[in-house]
Amino acid sequence: MRNDLKALLGEVRRCRICVEAPEGRPLPHEPRPVVRGEATARLAICGQAPGTRVHASGVPFADPSGDRLREWMGIGEYVFYDEEQIAILPMGFCFPGLDAKGGDLPPRKECGRAWRKKLMAAFPRVELVLLVGRYAQAWHLRHGADGRGGVEGSKHAKGRNLTETVRRWGEFLEEEAVPRFFPLPHPSWRNNSWIKKNAWFEAQLLPRLRLEVRRVLGDH
Repeated sequence: MRNDLKALLGEVRRCRICVEAPEGRPLPHEPRPVVRGEATARLAICGQAPGTRVHASGVPFADPSGDRLREWMGIGEYVFYDEEQIAILPMGFCFPGLDAKGGDLPPRKECGRAWRKKLMAAFPRVELVLLVGRYAQAWHLRHGADGRGGVEGSKHAKGRNLTETVRRWGEFLEEEAVPRFFPLPHPSWRNNSWIKKNAWFEAQLLPRLRLEVRRVLGDH
């Protein structure tokens, strides 16, 4: 299993689909897929795609958003970057580039179509998946807990928007399927106003998130 995962991650890190056979415009720079984890991981973080800082460093969430996410989870960098415990599997593996306003473009669709189901199946011990942002929520809540073919309208279906989906966090935790999902907004500073507007997020969701992270990771 470990060798199979190592081989799969090697393929992902060599992927050039978005340059050599893109859907639409090609990636505007050299690919640098950022993905990590060991087969023993029990928690997976599925976010959007690397930003400019992560593209430069190759280290996921090595930016202020990562600092905030670790605070939300109640863990430090040592645990966060322990690949035997936590897998980091963004929806888009490479920095997608910037839009006309200077914001990050959406994750490349090629990543999900080529690799998502294979990658999720390669982490059989994952018990909890943090769905960070609407792109991760849209894919995983459509395909079901095992990533192998849930349908829209099922009990895993997302809400009409990110706020509705994140507000339903308790429903997803009650599901018997493994892994369970925990939807979150992106920890970017751009969501400061959203956090202030939705007081239940810090008052109710974050304490439960930290409890679930401790439960899954144990004494670590």
